[in-house]
Amino acid sequence: MAMNSLKDVYIDQIQDLYSACKQSIEATTALGQATEDKELGEAMAAGSAGIADGMQKLEQICSDHGVNPDGEFCKGMEGLVKEVHAHALDEEFGDSDVRDAMIITQYQRMVHYALAGYGCLVAFANRLKLDGDAAILQECLDQTYDGDRHMTEIATKGGVNAAAA
Repeated sequence: MAMNSLKDVYIDQIQDLYSACKQSIEATTALGQATEDKELGEAMAAGSAGIADGMQKLEQICSDHGVNPDGEFCKGMEGLVKEVHAHALDEEFGDSDVRDAMIITQYQRMVHYALAGYGCLVAFANRLKLDGDAAILQECLDQTYDGDRHMTEIATKGGVNAAAA
């Protein structure tokens, strides 16, 4: 598809974010299964559920615009998922608390990619006066920020980082 308008960019980026979510949900589930800390495991499960919810909303937006959500493959998330495997899942750890600290690190990197994607999509939807889309995407953005903040709390206030030290 040629990029001739902001609407073209908007659709392209919805499809890219959908692909990113599809890739990250598998990695997030695997990270959750690898955790030792109970609170972290629960947060990772909530993260997987949140990603699935976001995917459903992106599917609906695509349907509303008459496009297939699978129209793109996100190479950026592909690289981040490879990092998840290299640094958290396939790496050897002598201490489960250290693994949990790395799990948070890798998860938050994927989340920050999603934050950038949702943030851009909200801005595009607002500029295109797609108010319904903008509201849905803002909700996804807010939920993603909440999940990211919760991970930081688990790391710093919940004690994962302290236990890993």
